[in-house]
Parts: sequence; structure tokens; C-alpha cells
Amino acid sequence: MSKFAKWAERQHSPQKRLLAIAFMSVPFLIVPVLLLGFLAPTIDRWLRLSSWSDGFWNPLVGLLILVPGWGVAVWTIYAQFTQAQGTPAPIMATQKLLAQGPYTYCRNPMALGTILFFLGIAVWVGSLSALALVLVFTAVLIVYIKTVEEKELAERFGSDYSEYKQNTPFLIPHLGKLRRSV
Repeated sequence: MSKFAKWAERQHSPQKRLLAIAFMSVPFLIVPVLLLGFLAPTIDRWLRLSSWSDGFWNPLVGLLILVPGWGVAVWTIYAQFTQAQGTPAPIMATQKLLAQGPYTYCRNPMALGTILFFLGIAVWVGSLSALALVLVFTAVLIVYIKTVEEKELAERFGSDYSEYKQNTPFLIPHLGKLRRSV
């Protein structure tokens, strides 16, 4: 049994899970905003990369990407907390397989929301370095999900996860499913 599966066996009180979510918010919100929003444009200047900022269009398009991404991430955290008594952190993993709410549309809505949120920041600031960092983050995240998380979920949830995996897209939701739910 993997350490992730052992961690998932432990049940945690709602107070502990809320504290974990609050604690995780700092590195997953503040650090990327600082890195992508402030450090990346500085890197662009050092590397003499041109900005692709275009007046008010960058913030507008950035918000159109960032806000839905943030919404999907929050919806995912809410579903994990309320429907599966867990958090996004492997150390306080969900107690049951989630296949409803945001997990109806794709198996990794937290990853999708996070990627969109970070991409929105990169577009907002118009930084090529920020865009490159988002692409690297996305690649690393996908490799982690494929090599670690999917194996752990298969170990914990067996055939239920296999069936869910077979019927639900990895990251990009089926547009037809989105239209039917509206």
C-alpha cells in the first residue's frame, strides 16, 4: 500500500480540513501570483523579451481566463470538502471517489482550474516568461497526475476508478456534456 493510500485512510475533522485548505492557499495563490505577475515581467526585461501587452485587452482577456479557472478550482475544493470529506492535499485525501459536480466533466478539474488561473495571470501581464512558466507547470502537473495520482486512485478505488477513468476525459471537458447541463 502506498503512502498516499495510507494517508487517505485517515479521516480528518472539518476544522482540520479547513485549516489545511487555508494553509495551502498561500503557496498555491500568493506565490504563483507573485512569480507570474511580478517576477516573470522582470525576467522578460532581463532576457530582452518583448511584452505582448496591448492596453486594456490583456487584463480583460486575462480575467476572462482567470475567473473561470478560479471558479472551477473553488468548486472542486468545495466538492472535495463537502461530498468526499477531503482536500486537494494528498495528506488529507478524499474519502470516496468523486464522480459528480466538477468531476462529472473531467477527472482533473482542480488541475484544469489551476492551469486556467495561472494562464489568466500570464495573459494579464503579457509576459512570455510567465507563459513559459505556465506551460512548464502544466507539463509537470500532467506527469505527476499520470505517474502518481492515477495509480494511487486505482489502488484506492479499484474498478470504480477504472470505470470512471474510461468514461470521463482526463483534463478537457466534453463540450456536449457542458451544454446538456446548462
